[in-house]
Amino acid sequence: MSRIEATFAGLKQRQETALIPFVTAGDPDLDVTVELILTLAEAGADLVELGVPFSDPMADGPTIQAASERSLAAGTTLAGILQLVTDVRKKTQIPLILMGYYNPVFCYGADRFARDAAAAGVDALLLVDLPPEEITEISTVMQEAEIDLITLLAPTTPHERMKRLAATAEGYLYYVSMTGVTGAQKISPEDIRGAVEELREMTDVPVAVGFGITTAADARAVGAFADGVVVGSALVKIIEENGQSAKLLPKVRKFIAELKHGLTVPTS
Repeated sequence: MSRIEATFAGLKQRQETALIPFVTAGDPDLDVTVELILTLAEAGADLVELGVPFSDPMADGPTIQAASERSLAAGTTLAGILQLVTDVRKKTQIPLILMGYYNPVFCYGADRFARDAAAAGVDALLLVDLPPEEITEISTVMQEAEIDLITLLAPTTPHERMKRLAATAEGYLYYVSMTGVTGAQKISPEDIRGAVEELREMTDVPVAVGFGITTAADARAVGAFADGVVVGSALVKIIEENGQSAKLLPKVRKFIAELKHGLTVPTS
């Protein structure tokens, strides 16, 4: 059983929804990112999506675009991120998902990336700009390396296509709650409940919802029908505002603990 499978199995047994925070690797620098991941894990995160910075992050709104720019300006590379994962693995086994765009992986080399990512301890890869019809080149090497390829689905995905992609999903399905870019607008849980519940009937893998979840109330509302919630821009904004100050980790810890509290079924 993979780390992702084991994590979701444990959550299901405890009747909890997965909290999946997103941070951009290298923002403000790689050393701080290590501390951020450890803080996220200690505060209640169940999985972590680690953004790979790219110069043209077309799916991201201003907040995460700015994080990519800060990371690239600090000299972050894909090789450096894999070393970061290696370092993190010495201290935590929380599932780590690299999320980003195909260009950095293509330039690194798909075969080499799969080999090095597996050795570092990467659990999954999510490429937002690579259509499922064009993943053959990378899917084969990822499968050999036992790294899941996470599939993105959206409200605009046709029913038959959604059904087909759900049937072959790995790790978990990422349902984008709205059209547009990250951090662009607030989520409306009731607008997506039906689609997520239908999607959960199509697949055996968990379904996580992202885009627009910024508060504990948002997380609780979505967690009522999804297997996981992804929180990105709201967390990245805290990192932007606090940088390398002593306030950063305590504020991140408090934010994550509040989110996770809303996703835990009361024991009373």
